[in-house]
Amino acid sequence: MTTDEVLLDDLLRLSAAAGTTPEVARDVASARRAWSTAAAVVIGSDVVSLVADVRLPRRGGVVVACPRAADAAVWAHAVGVGAVDVLALPGQQATLIDLFGDCVDGAGRSAVTIGVVGGCGGSGSTSFAAGLGLTGAGRDLTTLLIDADPLGGGIDLAMGNEHMAGLRWPDLARSTGRLAAPTLREALPRSRELAVLSWDRGDLLCLPPESMRSVVSAGQRGHDLVVVDLPRRLDAAAEEAVIRTTVTLLVVPAQVRAVAAASRVVSAVRDVAPRLGLVVRTGGSAGLDAHQIEASLDLELWASMRPERGITAALQDGLGPLRRRRGALSSCCNLVLDAVQTESGAA
Repeated sequence: MTTDEVLLDDLLRLSAAAGTTPEVARDVASARRAWSTAAAVVIGSDVVSLVADVRLPRRGGVVVACPRAADAAVWAHAVGVGAVDVLALPGQQATLIDLFGDCVDGAGRSAVTIGVVGGCGGSGSTSFAAGLGLTGAGRDLTTLLIDADPLGGGIDLAMGNEHMAGLRWPDLARSTGRLAAPTLREALPRSRELAVLSWDRGDLLCLPPESMRSVVSAGQRGHDLVVVDLPRRLDAAAEEAVIRTTVTLLVVPAQVRAVAAASRVVSAVRDVAPRLGLVVRTGGSAGLDAHQIEASLDLELWASMRPERGITAALQDGLGPLRRRRGALSSCCNLVLDAVQTESGAA
């Protein structure tokens, strides 16, 4: 609601950037009709005193926009209408774009986000990340699997969808603003509930952190589950993904050298991840126990996984890692998803 044509032009431009078209009210009567049903309400500083005088019912999602820094009177009227913020343009336009974008994507939605990182080379972390994605999709969760490792060879090869049409990282490498969640999901290679963002076979080896931030944020708004396959050496883009995870899981084979290597990965990831957990791949002749590794690395053990035959061959053939619904990998992925969904209240 505003009668300031210059301010209105700015607001229409920002809403267009977020992919939405607002209803414009130029008087209190028009505003009253849409007050309770609108996803969000933006009141111009030129009319906020009029809205405050009529004492409309309190509701969430109300902000006041002004073309310059607000004075004390504007702030007082903003309190009167129950606004959550007063935004001065152009300095705070990003906040307004986010508000408009929430009207498209659904405000407040944020997917359970699991980062997966290998404790050593050949740890099986990519297989585990792919397994989590497939398991989530098998539970009818809208799932996004993100390959954040530019040197990993491409998770789409392991999944067998390298020939599917859709965007890859080079297409999104310049994305720095807010991405519309539905648009992102529709643009990616997708099979039923699972969308995959991987690399092409080009020479792009580094992403701007802003691009990762935009993609992960859009993924969280538009999906139930986001899984990120991370490199062992975190670059700035990978760090942007890690700080947005619900939990990051370190996959470590039960071998002495693997645990020694994993300790160095832990030191690099621990300061970035909100929560760091451990998945142990058991088997082999080393004789290390999962709880011994848990104590050695000082990490919370989320699951241990028995060896499963045929995974390596299946990945090489592009068949995906989950060849058996009741295999060790499937059981481990289900155990992890049960735990993270229960803790996040998503179960």
